Amino acid sequence: MSTKKVTAFYLEGCPYCKQAREALKELVNGKPEYSSVNINWVEENQNPDISNQYDYYHVPAMFVDGVKVYEAHRGEKYEECKENVRRVLEAALA
Repeated sequence: MSTKKVTAFYLEGCPYCKQAREALKELVNGKPEYSSVNINWVEENQNPDISNQYDYYHVPAMFVDGVKVYEAHRGEKYEECKENVRRVLEAALA
């Protein structure tokens, strides 16, 4: 099964980025077909040449085939993050 390209931007030590990775693990455990989605994780400080090509302000930010599907916001709760990561996975599989 072919999936769309997913690019996810994060920062080392970011609690929201950690939350998104936890949500991703939980979602894959609950729905194994999500494991077929390949996510290219890009640390924005280490890869400014890549991150500068995308339009986002907060991390994590996730793009499916270059289209922003999810961008975190301050104070985001785990369940909200998990729902947004699920939307990214569903968009990648669509």
